[in-house]
Amino acid sequence: MSELLDSSVLIAALDPGDANFPSCSALLRKPGCAVHAHALNETFSTLTGGALKTRLRPDLAAELIRERVVDCAQVIVLEVSEILEAHREARSRGIRGGAIYDYLHLVAARKADAEALYTLNTSDFLSFHRPGDPEIRRP
Repeated sequence: MSELLDSSVLIAALDPGDANFPSCSALLRKPGCAVHAHALNETFSTLTGGALKTRLRPDLAAELIRERVVDCAQVIVLEVSEILEAHREARSRGIRGGAIYDYLHLVAARKADAEALYTLNTSDFLSFHRPGDPEIRRP
């Protein structure tokens, strides 16, 4: 059984001051967890962009992501053909604009054969979730 974690879970797992830190960091340490490669960029952006109370230096954020995420989780990379197929499916799933980024996390979860996709933003995913997709869960 594997579980894919989106960037909201990764960010909380890396911030001991976050209320969701205990549950998110436990998921990240769990064997068999996976992340979509793009979540690394989203996490880096959040850690260095000042959206949190503190803004990390880029080199520190890069080291934190490597040591606490990449060294612990399987990183799922989507091929161009998989991304283009997701674009083709967008209309039937009601996806427009930035929702494609969340949908690509779900596509990566399917590719990883994940049982569940964990996110702190479940409502962002439930609108395009379909039977047969990995479950959308909150840590």
